[in-house]
Amino acid sequence: MDKNSYVKFETPESVEKKLLDLVENSFRSGKIKKGTNEVIKSIERGESKIVVIAEDVSPPEVVYYLPMLCEERKVPYGFVKKKSDLGAKVGIASAASISVVDVGGKGEETLKQVISELSEIKK
Repeated sequence: MDKNSYVKFETPESVEKKLLDLVENSFRSGKIKKGTNEVIKSIERGESKIVVIAEDVSPPEVVYYLPMLCEERKVPYGFVKKKSDLGAKVGIASAASISVVDVGGKGEETLKQVISELSEIKK
């Protein structure tokens, strides 16, 4: 399997930073699911507001089908370069993927902004 073949589009640094901030704020004041199995469950249950997937996951099979599942369930998703960056935002060493279930406090506006920027990138 091609390394990173699951990465469907390039996420600009500015959007990646917003994604990471959104994850961190959701972790602090809202609710997230971490770990690919939990992320899949939250997508299938329709709980996910947005899914964030790391680009350096090895083996890629771990998260390979997440973008397809997200598209099938119409859940927005984005990529960040490093799973260590993603993990750091939620208090663990590394995270292959995170599902934001509740953005908490003032995250709603950021969420809308990130989703709209991501849909522009995907066009």
